[in-house]
Amino acid sequence: MARGVLTVSKVAVVTGAARGVGRGIALVLGEAGATVYLTDRESRDHKVSELPGTVEDTADQVVERGGRAVPVALDHTDDAAVADLFARVDRETDGIDLMVANAFNGNALPFRGGPFWTLPLAHWENMFDSGVRSHLVSCWHAAPLLIKRRGLMVLTGLAHTDPSVLANHLFYDLAMASVSRLASTMAQDLRPHGVTALAVSPGFTRTEAIMAAVGEAPPGSDSIVFPGRAVAALWSDPEVARHAGQTITVADLAAEYGFTDDPVPVTSGSSGR
Repeated sequence: MARGVLTVSKVAVVTGAARGVGRGIALVLGEAGATVYLTDRESRDHKVSELPGTVEDTADQVVERGGRAVPVALDHTDDAAVADLFARVDRETDGIDLMVANAFNGNALPFRGGPFWTLPLAHWENMFDSGVRSHLVSCWHAAPLLIKRRGLMVLTGLAHTDPSVLANHLFYDLAMASVSRLASTMAQDLRPHGVTALAVSPGFTRTEAIMAAVGEAPPGSDSIVFPGRAVAALWSDPEVARHAGQTITVADLAAEYGFTDDPVPVTSGSSGR
């Protein structure tokens, strides 16, 4: 992509977009005709997981859906690389309309709950350094660019009002609660500047990891584009500021805005319902 200010009207940044919810959000933004800067450590030159998907693959899919894509391979634990990303965005655009902080490495270790003293301490690095902190660092760099356009900041987290420990996993419970607090506190700071910050909570989603584990569409699961439609609905709402600081489920947003999910694919041994 040539340097200079883009002429496209809407610019978004989506982190952790090679697979899963991040990819689904990017695809829907592509359908809306946005220019989407996509990040992930999974690239064609550097595969980390055996699961399918790279940041370049998602970029191709965004273009196929009518958007403009700028794939950037980076590890969100590398502060210098993240700073370079947003310096590039600043050079090539006149601001950001949407920031989606989604990069998370919570499944790097086998995800099994239990008493906290039985869980590997390495979960902290995976869920906080590669998750909560990466959300904060990306949003820290994005904030001045969002203020230029009075944009929208969305963090992907999990709404959890039950007093029990989420997934019986202290690290996961604490990480998801931290994402919600990030959204609420950043909303307070950004509100005077015309920027809305909030968190979106996907449901049980048919990510590549889930599909590899179970082999078919689990009952009651959502497609990866369902959270994307939630983000797009919020982005198009001129009164989105009323949601500032909240953590809202995709299902609740679907009920409010009237969007639907794609049908569950029919597989062998499944009724397709």
